[in-house]
Amino acid sequence: MLLYPKFYYKNVQSIDLNMLYDIGIRGIILDVDNTLIDYKKVMPDGIKEWVAEAKNKDFRICILSNSNNKEKVSKVAEILHLEYIMCAAKPLKRGFKKALKLLNLEPEECVAIGDQVFTDVIGANKMKIQSLYVEPISKKEFWYTMWKRPIETLILNIYKKKVKED
Repeated sequence: MLLYPKFYYKNVQSIDLNMLYDIGIRGIILDVDNTLIDYKKVMPDGIKEWVAEAKNKDFRICILSNSNNKEKVSKVAEILHLEYIMCAAKPLKRGFKKALKLLNLEPEECVAIGDQVFTDVIGANKMKIQSLYVEPISKKEFWYTMWKRPIETLILNIYKKKVKED
């Protein structure tokens, strides 16, 4: 289903890179806000190390953000030594297409990691990219995200129940 992620993890640092590699994933598309940094632009411990480990395993990685704040996105990209795409307009396909071109990979070889169902998960699923949902780093967030969270929580609760049944 378009609304459900393929994978669900607590945070980026807990994502099993060996499992991703074993299922044929070679590219990682990362969201920024509340996935790599919190509302105050603080990156949690372990993110840099996780990205470095992914690079050591030969994953191709880029950032795909809806943000138009170049200073914020470029700083995260610089810290992690990644290329980035801003103003992605997720869940539309165009940003994901740019990311696939940048990584030089096919959709089935990639996973998109993010904290929002209505942007990251739906966008990835529409592109046939494996979607991986991570819980938001912080409860504090922008107004344009905050109003969607109760609906996303409902969707994710249904998803979790289905996964337990399967």
